[in-house]
Amino acid sequence: MGAWKYVKENNRKWIAALLLIIVIKVLTFNKLWVERFYSTGFYFYFSKILRLLFGWIPFSIGDILYFLAGCWIAWKLFSNLISLIKRKISWKLVFQKLLKLLLLFAFIYIVFYLFWGINYDRKGIAYQLQITPQQYDTSDLLLIQDILLKKVNDTKAVLVKNHEKYPSTDELIQRAKRSYALAEKKFPFLVYKSLSVKSSLYGTLGDYLGFTGYYNPFTGEAQLNTTFPKMLQPYISTHEIAHQLGYAKENEANFVGYLAAVSSSDTLFHYSTYLDLFLYTNREVYYVDSVASHKALNELSVPVKKDLIELKQFDLDHQSVFEPMINWMYGKYLKLNNQPKGLHSYNEVVGMLIEYYKKYGKI
Repeated sequence: MGAWKYVKENNRKWIAALLLIIVIKVLTFNKLWVERFYSTGFYFYFSKILRLLFGWIPFSIGDILYFLAGCWIAWKLFSNLISLIKRKISWKLVFQKLLKLLLLFAFIYIVFYLFWGINYDRKGIAYQLQITPQQYDTSDLLLIQDILLKKVNDTKAVLVKNHEKYPSTDELIQRAKRSYALAEKKFPFLVYKSLSVKSSLYGTLGDYLGFTGYYNPFTGEAQLNTTFPKMLQPYISTHEIAHQLGYAKENEANFVGYLAAVSSSDTLFHYSTYLDLFLYTNREVYYVDSVASHKALNELSVPVKKDLIELKQFDLDHQSVFEPMINWMYGKYLKLNNQPKGLHSYNEVVGMLIEYYKKYGKI
């Protein structure tokens, strides 16, 4: 009876939560509504407000909030478990606490989707560019792989010739912002104001858990793992900014990050982006023609191969028993949010590249 009494006493909160969840679900049934009224409407202005509120702070407020939330959850679990073992609380009270926790999760769910998550159901970048990713064949993959192979080798040669050094984190972030300013001239829907990109406070932890960057929808901050190998950080930065602009799906954030990076005249951003896209494409080629995949890898220049050796060694040095579990959980999360291929969704940027090339004749 105690648990039922708790529900009755909080029926307004339960009803409000249920109604908001229903509204969110109804809105996401129509991708055009999401695109027009949420992604390029409400979210466009709301996300800018979040970046204005927290962007000027030199460290990640979102990371601190995550830490405090983790400590609170750990303390609650520990204290309630001890109380239950010592019989200081009854199972009836435990059930009440679980109901209270369920209501809290419902609130977090609502805030997450209202603040950002509805973007998972938008029409997205393909709609804005008027391209329709189709089923591609082996010849398409081989063509894109060859183009990216040349671009990777050429851009790396320029960097080596110019003795290009990797920038500081602050400079990298400013250069990422400039790349979007130039991209906006070609693609007006990529307007990015109010910078809010920061170094993650959990970089070293991220190395062992397998994340290179992430977006915090509660504060509007984009976080970079600046302990990750530097050759990929420029592309990671444009990818995370794409999430800030409301491109929630990973393949879309990859593609928008590509559009921004190659719109600039910054060879470092070009190389970083082409290298990552080459690796995505090369993996797709491997599934259909392993010989062609290995051949392309062998044709990479020596400086590029050194970068790949560094990446491989970094992965080997930061293996952990937790990473597979984290990857499994994140894959499930992606599938629940309109990305049925899970972690493989990142690779779907290859299909978008192919269609973009077919329409515009360039990459």
